[in-house]
Amino acid sequence: MARPTVTPTGREITFAEHEIIVSKTDTAGVITYANDVFLRVAGYREQEVLGQPHNLIRHPDMPRSVFWLLWDTLKANREIFAYVLNMAKTGDHYWVFAHVTPSYDQEGRLIGYHSNRRVAYTDALPAVRDLYARLRQEEQRQATPAKAVEAGRQLLGEVLGAAQTDYSQFGFSLSKHTRLAAA
Repeated sequence: MARPTVTPTGREITFAEHEIIVSKTDTAGVITYANDVFLRVAGYREQEVLGQPHNLIRHPDMPRSVFWLLWDTLKANREIFAYVLNMAKTGDHYWVFAHVTPSYDQEGRLIGYHSNRRVAYTDALPAVRDLYARLRQEEQRQATPAKAVEAGRQLLGEVLGAAQTDYSQFGFSLSKHTRLAAA
């Protein structure tokens, strides 16, 4: 199936606070499972997402460097928590607070990745939007995608270094809800 070209509409959609978007991928990031909440919010049918790269729902305003960090963390066999801007089939967007973990078979071999996503905490979004805008601006100044990732990665490292934290803890620190849950 050819991947559709989707243009952002600028309209934000959301889902209920008690709902969880769940997806699973293989080690290459190809979707092997998507729950009903994923399908409803993203606006796809199951047969449209299974076998497709997970970046099918990637919003173009999402910094490349954040995805680099996500993949780098997962490839190091560690979990990550991240705020992610996704895009539905309609071009509408939705923010999530994602928890992504490596998945292993019974012999301990990596077989893919599992992601649970909740509604992003609205009190955290202003800081996330500001950081992501800074990262995207830095990335867009670069001549190639590889240079964009490296420049965004450097800026993100500087921001996290100044805050003396890692990305997951930074994400938790932004919302009173996640601060309370982590306490």
